[in-house]
Parts: sequence; structure tokens; C-alpha cells
Amino acid sequence: MCDTCGCNITPGNAHLVRADGKLGRTEDGRAAVTVLTGLLAENDHQAAHNREHFDHHRVLALNLMSSPGAGKTSLLEATIDALGSQLRIAVIEGDLETENDAVRIRAKGVPAIQIATGSACHLDAHMVHDALHHLDLNGIDILFIENVGNLVCPASFDLGQHRNVTLLSVPEGDDKPAKYPVMFRAADLVLCTKADLLSVLPEFVPERAEHYLRDLATAAPFAVVSTRGSGQLEPWLHWLQDELTAQRARLEQGRTLRPAIAPDGSRLHAAAGPAAESVSGHGHTHHHHDHGHDHAHHWHAHRHGHDGLDQDSGHLGSPGA
Repeated sequence: MCDTCGCNITPGNAHLVRADGKLGRTEDGRAAVTVLTGLLAENDHQAAHNREHFDHHRVLALNLMSSPGAGKTSLLEATIDALGSQLRIAVIEGDLETENDAVRIRAKGVPAIQIATGSACHLDAHMVHDALHHLDLNGIDILFIENVGNLVCPASFDLGQHRNVTLLSVPEGDDKPAKYPVMFRAADLVLCTKADLLSVLPEFVPERAEHYLRDLATAAPFAVVSTRGSGQLEPWLHWLQDELTAQRARLEQGRTLRPAIAPDGSRLHAAAGPAAESVSGHGHTHHHHDHGHDHAHHWHAHRHGHDGLDQDSGHLGSPGA
């Protein structure tokens, strides 16, 4: 993650590092590390609070990440067309500026909240929490959080989501998992998008892209999809249905689910100490997990190997505002 460009201080958490903020004072000689780990600890605390909201309202929250232009919004539009009559969907959009993507989603009849991050190259849990005040979670089955287009920083910030979905588009090249391992190690699902362009970009080989992914010691499912024409969305749509069913089953057992955090981010979160693990006023504790679980490589079987990420959360009470 970038710990020198200032992207860790966002419009959502800037109040914490102001002179009168909770993290306004730092230890001499350790200012940068103290502020950074403190921000991450506060982010984790807020993320857990967000997840309590989602679980209380039986919402499955998914974080979509990719480079700019990989097709996140187009995927959401096609998903709404395919499942909008069966599932109640809402979207939180993250971009540096404009409401362009939110406007596209609203045109499909789906509520969409736009977050303009300014100079911040990722969303954080505080921004998402603010957006939740504008959504009626009682009327939502799946909340998609479309993160800022960036293949690095978003992977290091827990937003309160249950799963991470990373998109890799054909025009980007099939070696992106090798070049941006932080992002792809954090993925619970990788979608190879814009597959309709494979015929004109033969240098992209999906099998090679998946090979690069497996070199990262992750068994996250990999599927090739397209939103053009009749499309190739079935693997994605089946995955969503399976995840929603699994989420409801977990809630019946009083459990929740936290996605992987990128390794670099995990080390910084751990450096924040116990505060980073205390995640709610209910006394629940969530621990970080590596992503090297024994997943089944088969597309439809993958989620049964993900139990290592399930977290006991005790009784799911009503979260505060």
C-alpha cells in the first residue's frame, strides 16, 4: 500500500488527524507509522461496525475492485438486468469526481450513492458508513461497493464487506496478477472481463492469466465473462446466488464473514496492536487470516474451502448509528 503519498488520509477519516482529532497528536519520531497504524485501526473498527449493520439487515456486501475502465459499472448494469427482478440490489459508487457511474446505475431503477473521494485513490470504511445513512438496508439483498479504479490501495482497506471481487479486463493484458499481486491475493473471486475482445486481442490468454493468479498461492475462482450481446455471465450470476445463500446460512448460525486484507496492509494493521482487533462495542473480536486456504479449484466448489474466513461473532445485535 502507499504509505507516503497521503492516500491513507481520506475525506472519510481526515477528522481523526486534525489538531483536535483523536489521532491529532503522535509520538515523537514515529509520527508517520503511528498515524498510519492508528488510521488503519480506526478503519477496522468502523468496518466491523459497517459489517454489523449489513448482518443485522441480512445484506450481502461485495467490494468490486479493478483498474479504471475494467468494466465494473458495465458488469453491475448487466447484473441488474439479469437479477434485478429477483433480488433487491443497491450500489455505492466510488470515484475521485463526478456522479457518472451512479447516474448509470440509477437509470436501471436501482438506488446508487456516489462517493467523490477527491484525491483519495480508494474508499475507506468511514466513507462507506456515511453512504449507508442514505440507504434503506431493510430493502436490500446485495450491496455492491464499486471501489475507486486502482489496482493497489483498495486491497488494503476493509470496508465492512463480506467478499472481494477483482476484475481483470482483456485489454489490460494477462500478466496483471503477476504485476499487481497485492490486489489479486486479496480477491475472493477474479473475473476476466470484456471477453468479447479476445478475438481481436489474441495476445491475451485466459489460461495464462489464471496461471499467474495461481502463482500467488491463491485458489480464488477465476471466470471469463462478457457483458456484450448475449454475454457470458452465468458463472458470475451463479456465484452471487451461492454467496447470498451462504450469507443467510451464516447469519442463522450467528456468524459473519470477513474478506482477506492484502499482506502489506495486514502487517500495518497488526502493528496497530489490539485496537485493530477490537471491532465493535459488542465485544466481538475478528482476526486477520491469510488467503492461502485449501480452496477447491473447481468454480462451483470454491466456497466450501473458504470456511477459514468465517468468524464467530456471537449474537448479532442491533448496531448503533
